[in-house]
Amino acid sequence: MKIALMDSGNGLLAAAAAVHRLRPDAELVLSSDPASMPWGPRTPEDVTARALGCARAAAAHRPDALIVACNTASVHALAAIRAELEPGLPVIGTVPAIKPAAAGGGPVAIWATPATTGSPYQRGLIRDFATGVEVTEVPCPGLADAVERADDAAVDAAIAAAAALTPYDVRAVVLGCTHYELVAERIRAAVRRPSAPPVALHGSAGAVAAQALRRIGVSPAPDAAPAGRLTVLLSGREGALGQAALSYPEGRSLVAVGAARP
Repeated sequence: MKIALMDSGNGLLAAAAAVHRLRPDAELVLSSDPASMPWGPRTPEDVTARALGCARAAAAHRPDALIVACNTASVHALAAIRAELEPGLPVIGTVPAIKPAAAGGGPVAIWATPATTGSPYQRGLIRDFATGVEVTEVPCPGLADAVERADDAAVDAAIAAAAALTPYDVRAVVLGCTHYELVAERIRAAVRRPSAPPVALHGSAGAVAAQALRRIGVSPAPDAAPAGRLTVLLSGREGALGQAALSYPEGRSLVAVGAARP
């Protein structure tokens, strides 16, 4: 079994780690284009072109499924990727976890890239799944790029700016960019208010990983023996996870099996 994931950069790590937890025996293909990071400020046409490039590179390795582990790419390029690769290759998009966040009532904040914030796609999800719930869309310029570089100072500055735009009484925050899941606890700390319960964070990695397994008809088997095969594609060429990726537990978990190869 082989699962491919694509993103502009390290945002795919959270979903890849979730797949590895569910099926340690799955081979993983990680396809990204870090030189074009970030995708958030780019035009929809540019995002689509770059996302298709990552998808094609991953598909060349004949995976059983492809996860588009990027909210921005899912918003702008998912239809184009599916049109080219399905039905031969199941393609799973990433949807912001607005539905489960809104299920507990509001206020809810959605942190996302500038390209996703206010998009018809995200507004449609709010309309469909959060009717009657107070929702604030919070743009987070620079946060994905800072996470990509593992630049702690820039991450803290971007989180602080987004926290300042987040309602004081927010109950839940939707992490509307896969990069943000890598710094989830720092986001939780930034939005927590004195004498208030911890804010619930809602990411997509676990749900996307589970959906990929369902699409190919296999069940979770977290006790399976690790396959230990990891292929990393950088702009279509085989490489290795960089130091920034390895600064996150999710990145380290992918090479901890001991057989990841450059």
